[in-house]
Amino acid sequence: MDSIRSSQITEGIRCISESMFMGLCRKVGTSQLVAMRRDVIDISDMAENQARESDKFKGMLSGSRKEGLRLEGSDNDIMQWPNDHRVIWKLSQSQYYNTHRLTLILCDCSDSPPGFTLLYLLSPSMNREIQRACVRMNNRYYISSSKHRQIFLSESSLPYNTTPHGPCISGTIGRHEYDHAICFVSNFWPPSAFPWIDRCHSWPQPYVVNDIVKNGCHFVAIGHKLGNHEDHEWRISFSQAEQKLVYVMDHCQFLTYGLLKLFLKEIINNGVCDDDKLLCSYHMKTAVFWVIQQNAIPHWCPQNLLGGFWVCFKLILKWVYEGVCPNFFIPGNNMFLSKIHGVKQQQLFRRLSELYKKGAAFLLRSPSIRSCILDVLYNPRNSICTDDHTLISEYEFDRNLFREILFYYVNPGKLDIQECIRYLHTIEQMIGSPLLTQYQVVMLQNMIARILQYTAFMLHMETYSFDNKLSYRADKMSCHMLKLTAKFGCITDMLYIAMYYYKTLRFMEALSIIEITKVKLAQPYVMHRYVDTEMYIEAVGGQSWSTKMRQAVAWVIRLHKRFHCIRELIPVQQSLQNNQDLLIIPTFILLYMLEIFCYRHVDTMRVQTALDELQTLVHYDQGQLIPLRQRDISWQILGICQQVTGNLQAALYSFQQSLRQEPYNRIHTAAEMRIQSLSMDSLN
Repeated sequence: MDSIRSSQITEGIRCISESMFMGLCRKVGTSQLVAMRRDVIDISDMAENQARESDKFKGMLSGSRKEGLRLEGSDNDIMQWPNDHRVIWKLSQSQYYNTHRLTLILCDCSDSPPGFTLLYLLSPSMNREIQRACVRMNNRYYISSSKHRQIFLSESSLPYNTTPHGPCISGTIGRHEYDHAICFVSNFWPPSAFPWIDRCHSWPQPYVVNDIVKNGCHFVAIGHKLGNHEDHEWRISFSQAEQKLVYVMDHCQFLTYGLLKLFLKEIINNGVCDDDKLLCSYHMKTAVFWVIQQNAIPHWCPQNLLGGFWVCFKLILKWVYEGVCPNFFIPGNNMFLSKIHGVKQQQLFRRLSELYKKGAAFLLRSPSIRSCILDVLYNPRNSICTDDHTLISEYEFDRNLFREILFYYVNPGKLDIQECIRYLHTIEQMIGSPLLTQYQVVMLQNMIARILQYTAFMLHMETYSFDNKLSYRADKMSCHMLKLTAKFGCITDMLYIAMYYYKTLRFMEALSIIEITKVKLAQPYVMHRYVDTEMYIEAVGGQSWSTKMRQAVAWVIRLHKRFHCIRELIPVQQSLQNNQDLLIIPTFILLYMLEIFCYRHVDTMRVQTALDELQTLVHYDQGQLIPLRQRDISWQILGICQQVTGNLQAALYSFQQSLRQEPYNRIHTAAEMRIQSLSMDSLN
């Protein structure tokens, strides 16, 4: 009987593990989806760095988003370092650099805890901020991490409102939260991490180890709280190495990492204030690294997903009990030392022990994990399957791909025409490489579309006041670039042509583009909000992603505050806060608005019909064509259209409704000003 019961328990665990694997593939991503996400981000990172090779700073994305995770709240981390500074570990390494062009910095680890160092300037830096961050100790100039952080926190040139967060500056760009680390780079591997190389017997493979070591490390601006020079020390960062390790995880290991992050967020840290969140996702990642390298799981597979999670959880429990979390690259760096000790350590251990005693059932406390398991177990039509093509349909994959691609954004606020040309030249050189994946090719095509768009509007902006001959030539070039954009981009890129025609007073041409766009958007297979997936497959199934994007993908309109394409929207653009560059406008809202404004100049009889269509859409749409969080701009645009057509009472109501919506575009100041203006007009 015991053997039968044991067999039943084993079979039950295997079934739950497989169900969880399927659910996590849908929640976190299949192996093909994760590979696609990484390819898309990697190529955009590469293009950005190559195009800005001569810039003062170089950078890279890191964190969860770079790793391929798309969980709610996934980190958007940016690391940037001065391009003309390099850190070395010993003086003999200076022979590899041209010291007339680069400022060299020497590590001094003699009086710092493992994983930390002081940075000593070997020659004066030409960077004003770095000069201000220096302190004099023992007749040497060291770069103080605390001063460095404070200087960059107060820098007005940063594009978002900022607050300190460990070694990073945290804030938002538009509507997305970021951690921004200004750091230094070394092309050499830290001597204190050489034992890690010898430890890599089975994982990762030698070619990965060599790639990691030859790319060196970074230094982020935070000292050890128990060190002798906390205010001046820098922490050695292995972010680039960790990203490479996550990339070589198999998919079951990667899903275990995602499961641990959900476990941390929705169970361990659920309802806990920030000061009491002792464990972080970096501890979860470190646990997975150690478990993989120590071969604690003999066979990673869907049937053993729960077992892999359980081994990682037990390791974290052991670390909390001992008060020691060894850094994966430098084990002597105990990442718990200054945070998890004393009473807080005991309390955390008791909480985790109680969960451990409950067995895997405690995972059902997590809404995400619970849905991963129950959606499969309670749906008899979902047979257990671990094949990518069965887990996700062609349409679902395409939707994820286009979301990744169209999420990308080049900020034109810092570009001039010459820089745009440099971008285009860089991408032109890259796009012919046989080493690119199919995802990367379509991503580069999208980048070309975005840059051509910005170049067209910049060219018009910089030449419209010149002589007629120059303006005529610039106009022809702008029109040509915008038409090329429509060939590389998606359906809604045609509306940028319509905006340009409206801006240049060619109302009939704009209306012609609007009509063509309407016909394209009316197709039931167009990927906008709700799609007839069967018709999508019938219309574009099996075709190239370039073709699919051009024929079957619609996206929101992103209107940069630098480009005043629509005169009536200028006050709204000017009201955008300093940390926000874009108005995000639903496609059909912009389409109807342009139609109303164009008809006012060519056919006033049709203005009311277009206005009625816009009003019906804003009043009655249930999230099908207007995402709920973009209703603030939708109501405000309706109000603007009602105001310019003379319906002031309806306009006042629309502006008031705009203020009641989620402030996604943060345009409440513009709405308040219009309400005030209408109220004063009514009094007069």
